[in-house]
Amino acid sequence: MSLFDFIPHRKFPEFYEICRHTGVLRYIPAKQREYGDSYFMEEYMSQYKKSYYEDEPNLRVMAKRRLANLATFSPLSPVANVDTSGRTAIPNQTLLEIGSAAGFFLDEARMAGYQTRGLELSPKEVEYSRNTLGLDVDRRSVLSVEEGEWKESFSVISAFFVIEHIDDIDGIWKRLQAWLQPGGFLYLAVPSSFGPSFETNPKEWFRTHPSDHFFDYSVHSLKKLLSILGFDVNYVRPMSYHSYRDLGLRGKLPEWLYRLYANQFAYGDTIELIARKRTH
Repeated sequence: MSLFDFIPHRKFPEFYEICRHTGVLRYIPAKQREYGDSYFMEEYMSQYKKSYYEDEPNLRVMAKRRLANLATFSPLSPVANVDTSGRTAIPNQTLLEIGSAAGFFLDEARMAGYQTRGLELSPKEVEYSRNTLGLDVDRRSVLSVEEGEWKESFSVISAFFVIEHIDDIDGIWKRLQAWLQPGGFLYLAVPSSFGPSFETNPKEWFRTHPSDHFFDYSVHSLKKLLSILGFDVNYVRPMSYHSYRDLGLRGKLPEWLYRLYANQFAYGDTIELIARKRTH
């Protein structure tokens, strides 16, 4: 039985269906595409004007920030438990990254003390992860891992700008719930429909909407969905601030006040979220 029940969106029925239970949006025109090496490199260059590998220093800084952020919520995080010799004090903390790319986040997590594993589709990135960084990364999709195939569970599961690409929404969320240990943490980054673009300029939102994003989330829909699945949200923040995109009253606020509002309400075109799986 599906967790999701989609009906036509009241305002944008030609583009969206909305889940009656959670508010998650299904993008009707979405189409599958191949996620090989060319997709990965071209998309990154198009968005950031540099190659993924050229951006390695920044990506590692972001990885360290994410791990430190996680450590503030997890008393068992290796980052939070380092003894005087520099070794992690609590062993057996496991981390799975879905869509691990070349493995920079996994590499930083391993150095922080996690036992790491990754799933990645790009052959080049899998080869780099394994041969250059020595990481445990499988070249397969998350949905190709059958329910019950993996006997182990994880302390942390991370997926940064991945779940919106997955057309089987029941399949991905069942796996996330099943693979995470009670008390474990889910760390997501996703585009958000509760941000300046969709809220104040939907015409531009739909003009630039990626064709391979099947679902759109927001802080509100994620909180409802995660609560149903037995998670509590510990942290959610916008990843970027685009007051210039906001055509409404919020866009007229001073920048400091706009950012204060954005942080308070997770108002942004992209957000990060940490949720903890309940133990009972």
